[in-house]
Amino acid sequence: MCIGVEEEFHVLEVESGLLVPRGDQLLRRLPGRTFTSELHRTAVESNSGVHASLNDLYSDLAGTRRRLDTAAASLGLAAVAAGTAPIAPVAPGQPTPDARYHHMVEEYRQVADEQLICGAQVHVDLPDRDMAVRVMCEVSPWLSVLLALSASSPFWQGSDTGYASWRTMLWQRWPTAGPIGCFPNANEYDAAVRDLIRSGVITDAGMIYYDIRPSEHLPTLELRICDACPRAETVVLIAGLFRALVTEALERLRRADAPPCPGRHEWLRGAAWRAARSGLEGTLVDPGTHQEAPAAQVVRKLLDRLRPALEAHGDWRTVRALTDEALAEGSAAERIRRTAREEDLLACVDLLVTETRGERGSRGSAPLGRADMPYPGAEATGPPFGPGAPEAIGR
Repeated sequence: MCIGVEEEFHVLEVESGLLVPRGDQLLRRLPGRTFTSELHRTAVESNSGVHASLNDLYSDLAGTRRRLDTAAASLGLAAVAAGTAPIAPVAPGQPTPDARYHHMVEEYRQVADEQLICGAQVHVDLPDRDMAVRVMCEVSPWLSVLLALSASSPFWQGSDTGYASWRTMLWQRWPTAGPIGCFPNANEYDAAVRDLIRSGVITDAGMIYYDIRPSEHLPTLELRICDACPRAETVVLIAGLFRALVTEALERLRRADAPPCPGRHEWLRGAAWRAARSGLEGTLVDPGTHQEAPAAQVVRKLLDRLRPALEAHGDWRTVRALTDEALAEGSAAERIRRTAREEDLLACVDLLVTETRGERGSRGSAPLGRADMPYPGAEATGPPFGPGAPEAIGR
């Protein structure tokens, strides 16, 4: 079961740390096979290759980030992987010159104007579209835990929002964002999408922004709930857990011992809100009990649940080590907030630039300095899931 990742990056001016609409200039210095535009020119997107191993995925992401960093530096810019940029203009974003993007800005007004956010999407190969649709219901209860692991957006336009993922709160303003219901097969899901298009709420299937969805153009199931992550290791952790969730769900469905869907999904939005508010530093909603529990306890419960699937993919040691590290060091949101308390917002930008580049700043530790994952260096292998895949925002 192969995986791939789409990562979105903010484009910042090095000296001021300010979000700037120069993504089009940056893209001219990058290979179009791997990089593409986003709704606003303040962001660019990368598309990984297709990989069977987390080692290869990590090497791919690290190499892509290095190429992006080199191109940005040549223009006096920096790229940042985070849900929001700490220093962003109050004025509306500047859309990429594209008829479809301009229609979105006109139709959705401030929701589109303030789409100055970045996410990380994970694709898992699932050629059977009916099964992909059924798997969505099985894995949805655990997606808020993956959001908590990714949380990296405490600041919005220079102010502390009090949330670990303010990107989530902005993202959920779109009419087709948030939790998705359950469908018995792909035909039922596709009919629901067609109804939304006919209603005029969205223009096409590319505007389905739910937390999870089957791709319209690729044989994959796509995770969309997560913030962009400063550290590539966090993306690898989330990719490993998501693939294991899908694997476990497939096994249950094939054995026909998956419990019937209870038809209640309202708690999923509450669980996502809690994860966006708390990150790893507070409580999360335990999917088994629907009660709050310490974040570390819920994360480890997920890890234990997925151990057989992780071992089947050869991912157990890597994912366990990355989980231990994530829980010990806390969310990116907490690192950003701590830096702001100790220094200032520009120091937060420096932290994010450094981590996006693959370094650990003053701590001096090399990323993934352990035997079971390589130091960044290998090039991407396999064709990308993109570029310009219709799964990106606005596509």
